[in-house]
Amino acid sequence: MMRTAAAVMFTMLLCGLIYLGGNVQAQAPAPRISVDVAACPRLASLALPSAGVTSAQVIPAGQFKPPAGADAGFADLPAFCRVTLTITPSSDSDIKSETWLPLSGWNGKFQEVGNGGWNGDIQYGALAEGLRRGYATASTDTGHEGGSASFALGHPEKVIDFGYRAIHETAVESKAVIAALYGSAQRLSYFTGCSGGGRQAFAEAQRFPEDFEGIIAGAPGYDRTAESFQLVSAAQALLRNPDGKIPPEKFSVLHQAALDACDARDGVKDGIISDPTRCKFDPAVTQCKGPDGPNCLTPAQVETAKRFYAPVNDPKTGAEIFPGFEPGSELRWANLVSGPLVMAGDLFKYVVFQDPNWDYRTLDIRRDLALARKADNGVISPTSANLKPFVGRGGKLLIYHGWGDQNVAPLSSVEYYESLEKALGKKQVEDFVRLYMVPGMGHCGGGEGPNVFDTLTALEHWREQGMPPQEIIASQITKGSVVRTRPLCPYPQIVLYKGTGSTDQAGNFVCRMP
Repeated sequence: MMRTAAAVMFTMLLCGLIYLGGNVQAQAPAPRISVDVAACPRLASLALPSAGVTSAQVIPAGQFKPPAGADAGFADLPAFCRVTLTITPSSDSDIKSETWLPLSGWNGKFQEVGNGGWNGDIQYGALAEGLRRGYATASTDTGHEGGSASFALGHPEKVIDFGYRAIHETAVESKAVIAALYGSAQRLSYFTGCSGGGRQAFAEAQRFPEDFEGIIAGAPGYDRTAESFQLVSAAQALLRNPDGKIPPEKFSVLHQAALDACDARDGVKDGIISDPTRCKFDPAVTQCKGPDGPNCLTPAQVETAKRFYAPVNDPKTGAEIFPGFEPGSELRWANLVSGPLVMAGDLFKYVVFQDPNWDYRTLDIRRDLALARKADNGVISPTSANLKPFVGRGGKLLIYHGWGDQNVAPLSSVEYYESLEKALGKKQVEDFVRLYMVPGMGHCGGGEGPNVFDTLTALEHWREQGMPPQEIIASQITKGSVVRTRPLCPYPQIVLYKGTGSTDQAGNFVCRMP
């Protein structure tokens, strides 16, 4: 079955595998490696430190059959060795993982892919994309099944598995499988993930700097506890004033007002806000002058909008806990007005209060913030800015985040980058970390701006050839065709129109310091 364009785009964004533009010097490819097909089944008897091989089988080209419910689109896969593992670093661990290894054409590298939300499923689409590029690649269910955090109730070891251990153990065991099949270790290892996978990426860089030489973190919800307070607080705003619920058909009213205020600041009016932080937008401009109507917001609805844009603060100290959403994200606010995301609610239900009947309406930041931080204790929220061990061994971290993200407030990535500058120094951060804020992009993809781009190729050239990424070209694809391209700029640079030429061509824009 042919893969749909939407499915391909989501999988590629999850993996960091999209289209790269810019000037890249051609390099001689590394030799590709092949193995005897008979070597694959022999891996079934491989002894591993904390894992058991549950199966090792040859999958002929185009013959992979995913489990029921997985995305289609595997008919073009080359032949590979599929190794499934059960990893048990603790007596209460039951981590499932898969390692896919090309039987011919291996590029000599390893790529592990991340998961979103509370996801407890193998990421087959992401594995397939890695395999197509010649990688030996791995994915884990993080130690549980399904998309809920109910597994955490009464199982602290499983919380650790989910928080960081499953990703690390999968890397360790997969590398052992690679060495056993090919007779040599991988040349380099990369990790790619978005959303929850971005959180996992941060955990790897902070806790296990030796696992990967390069890491891609998309829309990293790295402070899950703080983020959950922000999401629940937004939902609670409607409890205090039910009249403030914004009908979905009015999101476009807010969005257009935000564009009117902020769109043209990059030199062109094109339906994209290049940097919402450099524009002050007051949703009060949408308030009805008279009775309620379809083209304006009531005073109560305006107050709700202000709450969604605003950060959530500690009522005791006034310090920001987590930023709010940015102007330009309004068309994707449906999840905010219908109640807190499962991700946020589940954290409090199963990790903090350990009560499946917990009601989000009872959350009190003043009372519960310290308790939540203690319950998390950095296991689920990798917030440390100490990346010295990672960058000290030459590691490269590439972060990207859509300014129109409706799930993880995008300013959180800017704040983390700035915390790295304070901890490591500006020069070292410039040498080892890149942040790309993507105008108009939603959570891990989609949105009104160009949102298809290739961070993995950029990372490869950076780590392997010493070519730091500058502009990355993003494409906007409609019905399978590229309709617009635009450069993404390394933070803190911003994109500006040169003043002449088509506004749909990346070459007519430039990245400059604000």
